Amino acid sequence: MKKDIWFYLQLGFTLLICTFLIAPVIMSVLAGLTNNYFVGLKSGLTLRWVEEVWFLYSDTIWLTLLIALTTVAINLIAGVPCAYFLATSRSRAAAIFEECLTLPIAIPGLAISLGLISVYSQYSHFRTSWLFILVGHVIFTLPFMVKSVIAVLHSMNFKVLEEASASLGAGFWRRFFTVIIPNCKTGIISGMLMTLTLSIGEFNLTWMLHTPLTKTLPVGLADSYASMRLEISSAYTLIFLALILPLLIMAQWLNRPKKQRKKSVKKSDLVTQTDSKNLTSTAAVS
Repeated sequence: MKKDIWFYLQLGFTLLICTFLIAPVIMSVLAGLTNNYFVGLKSGLTLRWVEEVWFLYSDTIWLTLLIALTTVAINLIAGVPCAYFLATSRSRAAAIFEECLTLPIAIPGLAISLGLISVYSQYSHFRTSWLFILVGHVIFTLPFMVKSVIAVLHSMNFKVLEEASASLGAGFWRRFFTVIIPNCKTGIISGMLMTLTLSIGEFNLTWMLHTPLTKTLPVGLADSYASMRLEISSAYTLIFLALILPLLIMAQWLNRPKKQRKKSVKKSDLVTQTDSKNLTSTAAVS
């Protein structure tokens, strides 16, 4: 089909917007890899600033990963059964509970953190530990896990599968672990990646809940931009992107329809088979 001038105008506008958004990220990454940002690439490339960031802020990176992985584990234990209950129940109470569960998505993180501080500030040991940040992250990310699993459950007739397995003598827990969870694998993995990404990158809520001894990666990143030289801050940004981007790509891939994913896998298999055939025929000729 012949493309008219409007197509190229829209394509050019889209590329312009993408360049406007991506250029600052690229410049920030380059600043963390050059000897002197103001001189530019002429000053030479170096990993000095990345090493310095690791020396100064490695504790914030490990704490961020600890909180994020613990949040994922809690959301798995609590979110998957909760999603199953909400998908099977048709009561008004379940519908109200589901609406209340999604409130943290609409409420600003600062408001959630202020509520947690006002309730738990009297418990000094809990208030100054990383567990306090963990509670805030679970409250903020649990709706994403529950919604991901509910979406998968509603997309299939899981009640028929349950009835079939029950007719064969399977109890509730066996049906849950051998029928429901395997069929919800896509939603569970998507919810895990979403939880991990949101927990690693959450700033507003964490900023209010953290103490000087419980800084996470986004809080340390903000501090580095406020108090350190630009190269160190940019190197910190590079580490942050290295943690976040693979998770975002995986989440985006899992959110694609199954047919598209199967097609991409089949195409890669066909390419591999074609390459192997070409190599075999080449070897035979030689």
